[in-house]
Amino acid sequence: MTAGNGAFDVVVIGAGPAGMAAAIAASQAGAAVLVLDEQAAPGGQVHRAIESRILKGRDDIDGLALVRAFRASSAERWPGAAVWQIEPMPEASDRGFTVSIIRAGAAQRLAARQVIVATGANERPVPIVGWTLPGVMTVGAAQILLKTGGNVPAGRTVIAGQGPLVLLYASQMLAAGVRPAAILDTTAPGALRSALRHLPGALADLGQIARGLGFMAAIRKAGVPVMRGVRDVKAEGRGRLEEVHHLSAGRWRTMPADLLLLHEGVTPHTHPAMSAGAAHGWDAAQLCWRPLLDGDGETTVRGLRVAGDGGGIAGWRLAAMDGERVGLAAARALGLSRRHGPSEADLQRRSARHRPLRRFLDAYNRPRTAILCPADDVVVCRCENRTAGDIRAAVEAGCLGPNQVKVMTRCGMGPCQGRECALTLSALVAEARRMTPDAVGHLTIRPPLKPLTLGELASLPASVQAAQALP
Repeated sequence: MTAGNGAFDVVVIGAGPAGMAAAIAASQAGAAVLVLDEQAAPGGQVHRAIESRILKGRDDIDGLALVRAFRASSAERWPGAAVWQIEPMPEASDRGFTVSIIRAGAAQRLAARQVIVATGANERPVPIVGWTLPGVMTVGAAQILLKTGGNVPAGRTVIAGQGPLVLLYASQMLAAGVRPAAILDTTAPGALRSALRHLPGALADLGQIARGLGFMAAIRKAGVPVMRGVRDVKAEGRGRLEEVHHLSAGRWRTMPADLLLLHEGVTPHTHPAMSAGAAHGWDAAQLCWRPLLDGDGETTVRGLRVAGDGGGIAGWRLAAMDGERVGLAAARALGLSRRHGPSEADLQRRSARHRPLRRFLDAYNRPRTAILCPADDVVVCRCENRTAGDIRAAVEAGCLGPNQVKVMTRCGMGPCQGRECALTLSALVAEARRMTPDAVGHLTIRPPLKPLTLGELASLPASVQAAQALP
């Protein structure tokens, strides 16, 4: 279903909690909605494969209900569709957008009057010595393997990092009959003291707090060694991971390991909105970039909105509330409104009750500076094999910002297009210049957002009807 002339009223990018909720709300208001999703089934990372796996707990039950409501809505969904460019119509930025995608091995373009980016979050890069060795990966990647194929680690598995996902995945390993060899907790000393001012408000979300305490109790009952105050984690081995070294309680410790799982929280996935020209600012609480949004989730590009964790990390339930609110705002901008369901004001009030817990977690799990600014010998750009020392040397040679460093070192030019290094690159340049990341800026993100072959590009018709300006 389209709005006419091959154009959609609203195109939503991503079918996680925020994207699904936005699509449901906008379609209930009467908008012609298309959801573009790279995955085969809706759910996003948190509800990945939710329709085909055994449900465990309230989150899974509520997640499945959201997926079913999305499937029952009038929103159209295209699985296996990767967005490689979003650009305002050439006539004027308020006349709609051209959204370029790759689907079934061919490129095509669509038109949208409103675009909602709901691409969620990326795991924060954790550049340490040896993180490029086989046998080192992220907790999030391991969780994908568990959710999609029931795969659990074999051998001695060490989890190093901090944040709710560390506890969640460790408890999921235990439930699957596998015991982690150790958990290296990198939470900084004094973090709890810094977070305590947010505790009174966080207590309003007792359900989530109880869930986290349950994970901790399961880990303790299983006898998993948990080492606290850990820093300077290093992975070493000849050809693949063999040992994990770390500093704890003032002394270096070594343990054998077959798999090291790293996690230092997640950050908004900013590439789609950045490439479309939306302004971003540095979030000093979450130590990452986030888009500048108004109360309706609209960026500085009129008609381009961001919903969910892509606008600031808050967890899946808040992301779904945010998605519903942004979906309604997009419909309202088109002169549409739904007759039933909570109002945008109600959604705002409901989400406000859950945000204090996120502020507590942001303060408690704030990454150490060393994660953003590693030692000179640590590889930062995995694609181009560039180290932190290479970046500092480029600044010393006169580079003033990340884009100049990119030209000199090729840092950020590889297949990941900066997803693994852009955050660290800005932080390193800021450190070397004794400035804030906000002052030095971020990499300019240019299309294609995803690798695009010449064959796929050539498949575009010479005249694309969907790219015509909307009336």
